[in-house]
Amino acid sequence: MAVPAIRIEGLSKRYGAAAALRELDLEVERGEVVGYLGPNGAGKTTTIRLLLGLARPTAGRAEIFGLDCQRQAVAAHRRLAYVPAEANLWPSLTGEETLHLLGRVQGRVDLDYREELIARFDLDPAKKVRAYSKGTRQKLLLVAALMTRPELLVLDEPTGGLDPLMEQAFRHSVREARDRGQTVFLSSHVLSEVEALCDRVAILREGRLAEFGTLAQLRHLWALTVEAIFVGPPPDLARVPGVTRAVVDGCQVHLQLQGSIAPLIEALGGTGLRGLLSREPSLEELFLAHYGTADHLDRDQVPASVPAGAGDRP
Repeated sequence: MAVPAIRIEGLSKRYGAAAALRELDLEVERGEVVGYLGPNGAGKTTTIRLLLGLARPTAGRAEIFGLDCQRQAVAAHRRLAYVPAEANLWPSLTGEETLHLLGRVQGRVDLDYREELIARFDLDPAKKVRAYSKGTRQKLLLVAALMTRPELLVLDEPTGGLDPLMEQAFRHSVREARDRGQTVFLSSHVLSEVEALCDRVAILREGRLAEFGTLAQLRHLWALTVEAIFVGPPPDLARVPGVTRAVVDGCQVHLQLQGSIAPLIEALGGTGLRGLLSREPSLEELFLAHYGTADHLDRDQVPASVPAGAGDRP
């Protein structure tokens, strides 16, 4: 059996009295894209720092392709590429020089693919880094990571500052990496991005893993939204098995339903039903189900995203 790309067992990290991560167990299989979600302070960036060997755990262990992230950090880094949330680069170097330097550090570069990525992300490598906008510096980091074709991509809020067109280029690149068998560990606040790209999603809450599974599995944990429209006054559906919430609005009833829809369908027979609409919850709704309020959403973002920020502040 193949060793997983990432294996985390009982991983904990404390900063004095504050617990940034609590007994985290997580496995990421080779060739899959896993989204890592949670509000600021949940422990996402702490997890990544421990994976990269940039911090020491208080307890537990983490491995990348079977390599201990603390004792074999150099060997582990040869098999991964990391894109941080903040692009702290050398301002006096050009983009070309930066790519050359980072490629030398990694030890391998697919030169043809590098040129394809430069064109895809509309990057001008002749300019100095100091002349780049925040989004362009982020594009430079993405090209630097992707051009090495690593076995594992560790991405911590990688699309900050990118415009919608470049976000599409990023998504295309991640799908391309997955199709080649590369593994992607994506920490993101952009729920639509995670929903579009990820095979499985892990939700972190207060340093603990709240949920981990496919979107289909996570949706199963939450209620189906149903809207029933009647020709006259609607019947009382609040007592139907599985209905957790029923709100009447004229001839319409808005329902939240858990479990099988069969009892509801049976209850609707002969009631003058005119229309029935249903939809599965979005990833945003699943996320909010764990936190109970939209207050965790960034008020400066569209509803498809959660609080902005570079990472955790233990």
